[in-house]
Amino acid sequence: MSKLQTILITGGAGYVGAVLVPKLIKKGYKVKVLDLYLYGDAVLKEVQGHPNLTEIKGDLRDTKLLEKIMPGTDAVIHLACISNDPSFDLDPGLGKSINYDAFRPLVQIAKKNKVKRFIYASSSSVYGIKETTDVTEELSLEPLTDYSKYKALCEDVLLEEATDDFIVSILRPATVCGYSPRLRLDLTVNILTNHAINKKEITVFGGDQTRPNIHIEDMTDLYVYLLELPDEKIHKKIYNAGYENHKVKDIAKMVQSIVGDHVPIKTVPTDDNRSYHVSSKKIKKELNFAPRHTIEQAILDLKKAFDANKIPNSMTDDRYYNIRTMKTVHLK
Repeated sequence: MSKLQTILITGGAGYVGAVLVPKLIKKGYKVKVLDLYLYGDAVLKEVQGHPNLTEIKGDLRDTKLLEKIMPGTDAVIHLACISNDPSFDLDPGLGKSINYDAFRPLVQIAKKNKVKRFIYASSSSVYGIKETTDVTEELSLEPLTDYSKYKALCEDVLLEEATDDFIVSILRPATVCGYSPRLRLDLTVNILTNHAINKKEITVFGGDQTRPNIHIEDMTDLYVYLLELPDEKIHKKIYNAGYENHKVKDIAKMVQSIVGDHVPIKTVPTDDNRSYHVSSKKIKKELNFAPRHTIEQAILDLKKAFDANKIPNSMTDDRYYNIRTMKTVHLK
């Protein structure tokens, strides 16, 4: 384990956090989770009550709360945000207040309390749509939506606040896929798998768009790995974190091959031709990190969870869908 002992994870009860937190606990870290728990209090039940876990139900924008919980923290992994474009667009003012306005105060309170390391989950959507087949970290950022614009602006804030003893790192993850106790069924691989199993049909909108993906086990392993690397390796570094770039129609075929050939694939036209192809060569070269789990494994993991009845009411329960949940909660 690294010399960093106590980790604060904002959004630790979210899709990625629900897999990351138990991993960190098992490795011996003390973990503080700050989350609104919009998707239920039981997502961390695997480790709930563990002496090394502190769960804090609260709002990232509450600076008094941040001042109270930050002392004694060695590292912050900042996952919390209004996630994805449709959820953000429901209430752009709310999205900005959480995703951007709250960011610098969080970073400054962390610095003031001698937090040694700050890891920020940005997004590979900050690049916008590029003509090149290999989107590397050196390319200009051309975010197309407010969600991705504020992700990019937060990167600037974090780099401005970095000092020799406040070590910062930025990840730009691809779309995460696979099973989590706080499951999202509004992400490409997860949507197609859910529909194949529960609607007995896969609908592909367009299909020629390329989507980069990363298995949730690899994504969470990467956060753990970053905590363990020496400062000079990761300070002020920005890394794409993806694995496989596939056309949506090819992901549908993977799902079909695992769920069963009896499930037809139906293709319909779409106006959404966003296509992303993200290169993850830099993180392999500089940090020797390469994902070990495939998209097929993510589909298989989801199928096993469905077969074990771990995902009840998957077509109708709002908690699996960020935008549906955001419509039912009243945040100010």
